[in-house]
Amino acid sequence: MTSEERRKKIEEILIKCTEPVTGSYLAKKFSVSRQVIVGDIALMRAGGIKISATPRGYVLEREADSQTVFTIACCHDEKTMGDELYAIVDNGGTVQDVTVEHPIYGEIIGELQIRSRYDVDLFLKKVADNKVQPLSSLTYGIHLHTIKCRDAETKKRIINVLKDKGIILDQA
Repeated sequence: MTSEERRKKIEEILIKCTEPVTGSYLAKKFSVSRQVIVGDIALMRAGGIKISATPRGYVLEREADSQTVFTIACCHDEKTMGDELYAIVDNGGTVQDVTVEHPIYGEIIGELQIRSRYDVDLFLKKVADNKVQPLSSLTYGIHLHTIKCRDAETKKRIINVLKDKGIILDQA
């Protein structure tokens, strides 16, 4: 199989999958190293295929079919990170990413794609197991989230729950 054929097969897998696909899975499937897959993904992105790398693997970006997408500004410490994420997913939202404004590097975005309590649990476990600080620790807890949900009513519910928890900074 040529590298071009492998990239076409990777694209087919990402189209079919609704859950993230790990680089390790793809490497094993095609009997190549994970680094080869990273290179393939980079070339696919350069070719215009919209692929996001999330903590759980690669996902193909799909058009948001009549869904509401919005950004919120939040502030909390690491101890309440789980409360924030659970509040969003429990009320019908998907946390697409986290963004911080770094004084040297500018905007730093981390893809999340957290849709459920299970995803939140996996994310929190990964943070704990790897003994890493979340991006928001770079900005004293201030960060943005892009959230996707089904409609304006769901958006309003998510915002109200975050306001009640004192997590949201400002929302017009």
